[in-house]
Amino acid sequence: MTEDFTEVNERYTLPEAIREAQRCLHCKVPSCKKGCPINNDIPDWIAELAKGNFGNAMAIINERSNLPAVCGRVCGHERQCEGNCVLAKKGQHINIGRLERFVADFDSDADLTHEAIPQKNRGRVAVIGSGPAGLTIAGDLSRQGFAVEIFEMEPEPGGVLMYGIPEYRLPKEVVRREIKKIENLGVIFHLNTTIGENITVDDLFAKGFDAVFMGTGTGVPNRLDIPGINHPAVRQAIRFLRRVSLFESGWMSRDEVIVGNGDIVFVIGCGNTAIDAARTALRMGSKEVNVIYHRTVDNMNALRSEYEEAVKEGVNFFWNTSLVSIQAQDSERIKDVTLNIDGEDKVLPADHVVMAIGSAPAARIISSTEGIEVDDRGYVLTRDNPYGMSSRKGVFAGGDVTNRPATVVHAMRDAKLVAEGIARYVDAVKLMESINGEKINN
Repeated sequence: MTEDFTEVNERYTLPEAIREAQRCLHCKVPSCKKGCPINNDIPDWIAELAKGNFGNAMAIINERSNLPAVCGRVCGHERQCEGNCVLAKKGQHINIGRLERFVADFDSDADLTHEAIPQKNRGRVAVIGSGPAGLTIAGDLSRQGFAVEIFEMEPEPGGVLMYGIPEYRLPKEVVRREIKKIENLGVIFHLNTTIGENITVDDLFAKGFDAVFMGTGTGVPNRLDIPGINHPAVRQAIRFLRRVSLFESGWMSRDEVIVGNGDIVFVIGCGNTAIDAARTALRMGSKEVNVIYHRTVDNMNALRSEYEEAVKEGVNFFWNTSLVSIQAQDSERIKDVTLNIDGEDKVLPADHVVMAIGSAPAARIISSTEGIEVDDRGYVLTRDNPYGMSSRKGVFAGGDVTNRPATVVHAMRDAKLVAEGIARYVDAVKLMESINGEKINN
């Protein structure tokens, strides 16, 4: 590898954090709070931080967020809280993300917060998937007196946080630390357990769960219909990033990652996942990494800050460019790619292509469960009352599997609404059972 995966953004020192917090104007109508998808009480916790009241700051953050150390690192602050800060007009916005990260890291390092665990007598909820949506559901409902158990197919919990966001942006130890906080609330984790294979949704209800939440994300990559696309040297970005994460964690050998080692790599797409894949390919030792996008820099889905960091690291960008075909060299490597650049075809040498053009839900759970309706693309259809419930009574869904969120914090926002829907549903069922004197089957 030419570079390691050390976190690229440095944390504030204590004096730096205090000085930055003291710049906050504590606006009467805080636009930063309006810009936050989960409506975090930003001015309030920043005011506590400015006075050195770290425990109070953390308590305020915990009221809205289960993953502050994660959000402080990977949220799209420039488009959300920081972009809406009144000081942003002068180019002097408060660095809210770095402050949130500081508070969360300081709290963890000092072991300040010890939340009281409520009695788990309100109901039992099974959560499928331990990504941002699943963890948010688990944290919110556990704090409200529900017994929550998470079922995760991977050897470690975290979902996209653990396997889809590179170490240099989000260290795995930070994810483990946030998960430990949720575990300390009484949440039980079942790892290496695939719902739809090892156990079904019907089995979960048979075990006595009152509701089931599907937060499985989108695991089936979209594909382009072009010559050569099925060659083994064409990798899917989400699977490439997962393999790198497994390699970094010791679960997979370096040879199984494949991309790197002096390769010329082309990444197709220009969202945050594409940028992550490009920067990761460089870190795995690729000689040259090129991002191909069919529109302009002003139309990309990636954050401008992530793009600028990628440019600094040496990633090349081709705008108004489409992939036309892939030519094979042998069974393991490709020879070159044909690109259409501004209407003209051009052949360039290449070793690997990484596709980052989106993904769709897997059908594993749907195919093994009756009564869950999906749209023509496989996304779970849900209702607004109770929010997040599917066509199958007691089965809820949220996050990417419903095609609503696009980022970690948006998945968290959606999950918080679903958690409210689950609580209302279970409370109503328990009330009806107490009136009728019998168990209501799902």
